Order: sequence, then structure tokens, then C-alpha cells
Amino acid sequence: MKKLLLSTMLAFSVTAYSQWSTPTPSPQQKIEQQFSLSKITVDYGRPGVKGRKIFGDLVPFNKVWRAGANGATKITFGQNVNFGGKMVTAGSYALFVMPMEKEWKIMLNKDANQWGAYAYDEKLNVAEISVPVQKLNDKQEYLEISFNPIDDHTTHLVITWDITQVKVPITEAKPEAVLKIIDKLNDIKKIEKDAAKK
Repeated sequence: MKKLLLSTMLAFSVTAYSQWSTPTPSPQQKIEQQFSLSKITVDYGRPGVKGRKIFGDLVPFNKVWRAGANGATKITFGQNVNFGGKMVTAGSYALFVMPMEKEWKIMLNKDANQWGAYAYDEKLNVAEISVPVQKLNDKQEYLEISFNPIDDHTTHLVITWDITQVKVPITEAKPEAVLKIIDKLNDIKKIEKDAAKK
């Protein structure tokens, strides 16, 4: 009886522990933002400051960085977008940055499934833009990538770490075409709503 009880407890423990994972220095996060007719997702590792000097030291200036930890940061657009003034087709891309003191170069790269920036090939970039650096009064301990919607057709991709922040404007690739689709969708909803009343 004791052996049966011990075996049962051991099986339960193994099953329970197999659902857990050990803490990681740079936890992985996946964020999703509803945008226009679809959504944008970002999958990235979140390193912490941990008392270190970040930009210009841990993350050197004028060198390509994976915009996170572990694998390259991956961004997926559900529709064609205007990424900081560059037209980008729907799909998944690696998000790389080149930090500098007063501005960052932001790159979208076709190879969305690479480890870090070790195999980075600028020939695979589909977009390269520069954005100004903003210095913050309050420190952001863990790297944070977020979205700040401006209106129904525009959002900002916001990268914040330590006392540094940059923003990339993202808009619909063809606003006039999107508006036509929205009008058609609204017409369909109205027809369905009217039909449900009958």
C-alpha cells in the first residue's frame, strides 16, 4: 500500500513539475495589438538593467542589436503597413536596432527566426529608418516593447529600457483602401443586424 501511495505521489509530482519552467534572466514576452483590420504581434526576450550601464556599454553604440535577449525580436504584421515611412508587406520580420546616443536606426529583416544578431545580414532588410532618442526621468528596469495607439489608423511601436525610449510610427499602408473595406464591413454588419430583428 505504501509503495502504491509513493508511486502515485511521485507520478503527480513529475506531472506537476513538468508544467513549470525555471526562472530565466531575460523572460520571454509576446504582446499583441489590435491594429486597423488586423493585429501586430511582437515576441521578444526582456533583459534587466541589474545595475549595469546599458546603452553605450552593455549594448554598444553603432552596433546591430537584437532589440531584446536570446533569439532575435520577432514582429508580425497582419496587413501591409507604413513602418516609419517605409512600406512593409504583411508577414513576420526580425526587429533589429543600431543604438546611437541621439538616434536609433531601426531595421526590419526578412530572416525572422535567427538567434541574436550573429547571422544578421543587412541585405535581407526590408526597411531601415532612424528615430530620435528620448531620455526618461524614471528608469525602466526590464526592456519593454509596447504599442501606443494614436487613432484608429496609427500606432507607435515604443521601445523603452533604462532611461532611453524610442518610438516608431506605424500607419495603414493604404488608408483609402482600408476605409472602403471598413465601410463594406459596416454595411454587412447592418444587414445582419436588420435580418436578426425580423
